[in-house]
Amino acid sequence: MVEGNGCCKLAGPGYGTPLEAMSGPREALIYVTCVYTGTGREKPDFLATVDVDPNSPTYSKVIHRLPVPYIGDELHHSGWNACSSCHGDPLADRRFLILPSLVSGRIYVVDTKTNPKAPSLHKVVQPDDIVKKTGLAYPHTSHCLASGDVMVSCLGDKDGNAKGNGFLLLDSQFNVKGRWEKPGYSPSFGYDFWYQPRHKTMISSSWGAPAAFTKGFNLQHVADGLYGRHLFVYSWPDGELKQTMDLGNTGLIPLEIRFLHDPSKDTGYVGCALSSNMVRFFKTQDGSWNHEVAISVQPLKVQNWILPEMPGLITDFLISLDDRFLYFVNWLHGDVRQYNIEDTKNPVLAGQVWVGGLVQKGSPIVAVTEDGQTWQSIVPEIQGCSLRGGPQMIQLSLDGKRLYVTNSLFSTWDRQFYPELMEKGSHMLQIDVDTEKGGLKINPNFFVDFGAEPDGPSLAHEMRYPGGDCTSDIWI
Repeated sequence: MVEGNGCCKLAGPGYGTPLEAMSGPREALIYVTCVYTGTGREKPDFLATVDVDPNSPTYSKVIHRLPVPYIGDELHHSGWNACSSCHGDPLADRRFLILPSLVSGRIYVVDTKTNPKAPSLHKVVQPDDIVKKTGLAYPHTSHCLASGDVMVSCLGDKDGNAKGNGFLLLDSQFNVKGRWEKPGYSPSFGYDFWYQPRHKTMISSSWGAPAAFTKGFNLQHVADGLYGRHLFVYSWPDGELKQTMDLGNTGLIPLEIRFLHDPSKDTGYVGCALSSNMVRFFKTQDGSWNHEVAISVQPLKVQNWILPEMPGLITDFLISLDDRFLYFVNWLHGDVRQYNIEDTKNPVLAGQVWVGGLVQKGSPIVAVTEDGQTWQSIVPEIQGCSLRGGPQMIQLSLDGKRLYVTNSLFSTWDRQFYPELMEKGSHMLQIDVDTEKGGLKINPNFFVDFGAEPDGPSLAHEMRYPGGDCTSDIWI
């Protein structure tokens, strides 16, 4: 914790360093956003509490469901009101989970502290209030700030235009405070963001115009300029856009973005979905930022699909708290990968496991090798169940030994690429990680079937631990 940020030396939420977090307690619960929006079932989305304690009699089961009070929200990502960025503030408390609704624009605030196993709704921030005070809509990523505010990226205006996007600030009572970025400094597209205060920098990524992506994916919309390929570099905490990095065709649709966890480091990665590249960004000697492709997933030549080649579609990734390993998913191909990134310029593949995808055995779609041979991936059954869809959201245990996986991207895209999810719902897996030599293996004892929900099959998305994790906590 650097001095001069208004925080005290007494411990607040989270951990003092990323390495200290790795020694934190093993996760016992995990919160999962679950969606009925877009499935044809007129039910409210809900927050599921899943028991992940192997010594518990309800291990690998949903033990509580908190339905939101409205229909049609599309819960998506989530974040905390306080995290390790507030570790030096004894008055800060990691109590409230922030649930932005990507379609409706509502933001739910959930109390997870009163009863961690059965969270309760604390507050609803209504979209009309957000639009009236900021012009923002389609909220996505939320991060807590050391100031006590919560910052939320918003992907467009109320009409779905990307041009109206920017960053929403909520105060510590979750009242709409305004925009974070300075007037005139909004990015051309919005999606994810990560800040690295010691380098006085925040970098955001770009999905596309809500008016386009909410209708499903249309390749023509990429050519029409309705999807992004840029990273936006802001001064932190000032909110002034300092630089725009054009990733070109190697960086089409850059989604999740992460700096290394070590707050002194000036490098990070962004997963570019359509290009299926992991792009490394880094600070140069003159203080500007540059980028290069660090990992490239080659498209598969396929038969019986809508296109002759299938991109991997990297939709989520994360970095272990010791900055040794990077994990990402290929939602369409169906594999989860582990790379050693101790040499950040030259990642080395350390583990790979197939947990779904469009080319798995039994699918009508087949991949074709250079010599004309066809092949399909071998995906095991877990507890007698075939694995559906492709790996999408991932979450890593603090010690780096367990990787949790869900398989819903966005209801409209799920219906387009994996219509089976509409009928049978999502599931959640656990992958055991070899943190010494590298390697990934599905845990056969863990399987959460969201297709068996009381109100019908639902779509499972992002996951959060009550004590923090490597995609929510930022160190300053």
